[in-house]
Amino acid sequence: MKIGELARQAGVTTKAVRYYESLGLITPERLANGYRDYGGADVRLVREIRALHQLGIPVERTRPFLECLAAGSLHADDCPASLATYREAIDELTGRIEALSARRATLIAQLQIAAHRGSGVVPRKAGGAAGSDYLTLPVDLPVPEDDGAAAHLPGTPMPPLALPDTAGKTVRLDALGPRRTVIYIYPLTGRPGTDLPEGWNSIPGARGCTPEACGFRDHFQDLLEAGAGRVYGLSSQDTGYQNEVVERLGLPFDMLSDPALGLADTLGLPTFEADGARLFRRLTLVVRGGVIEHAFYPVFPPDEHAQQVLTWLRENPL
Repeated sequence: MKIGELARQAGVTTKAVRYYESLGLITPERLANGYRDYGGADVRLVREIRALHQLGIPVERTRPFLECLAAGSLHADDCPASLATYREAIDELTGRIEALSARRATLIAQLQIAAHRGSGVVPRKAGGAAGSDYLTLPVDLPVPEDDGAAAHLPGTPMPPLALPDTAGKTVRLDALGPRRTVIYIYPLTGRPGTDLPEGWNSIPGARGCTPEACGFRDHFQDLLEAGAGRVYGLSSQDTGYQNEVVERLGLPFDMLSDPALGLADTLGLPTFEADGARLFRRLTLVVRGGVIEHAFYPVFPPDEHAQQVLTWLRENPL
């Protein structure tokens, strides 16, 4: 076959084919008139190069895989040299991820310094004594009781309420789509250098918003793999406050802001008073097709709640 046909069957450009040939990765037959003649084996080689390149392996380093096929192996990665190339690519990718993570941490630190400059609040280092205040839960936290305040929620349609998120968009709660959306609702997130409401630890279910957020952060990929299409945190704190939390904790999902507690009023969600402010009680909704499929209430302990949601998703697959 001609080079154009090979490129079409393999899903690459003719320029790419010529490049592979210049590297000696494919060697077509030559007809009597000097034209190149490619066969089915060349199509497989080019497809293999393309697939490996999409995984991040440079074209020049696909040779061990092609040689493995040429040796008669059923798969291009049946040979030790192919496995070694995989490991090298993984090591290089790990190094790049670590470098990017370090750069990200530096940027977050610079953001914290800039955000607090002139505010009188000294930003703390993540993991430091002040940074861990909200990550460690007291052992004697009061356990919230199930007062039945969320029993009516399963099967209830979500209201046509539009809330701002930390990505700068507006989210309609009745239009979240057919996939499951996990919305964990919490009273407020503490911030290093600021005080929590008086008596916060003595209010059942109040303390633990930061550990809960970290749990959803750490289990985020697991939740998606278990069937969650999206994850949101939701509180009455404003978007600016929530953006600081997203940056400081490195949350991979967005937060929804409902300062007027419109969701509580339309759905009859449980709330409580602290320091003269009305706040959401901690609960989590699993929404599918605009309807609440499941409600977790009360939530305790908050630092283990993401695992509880993950377990439910796995035990109740779609």
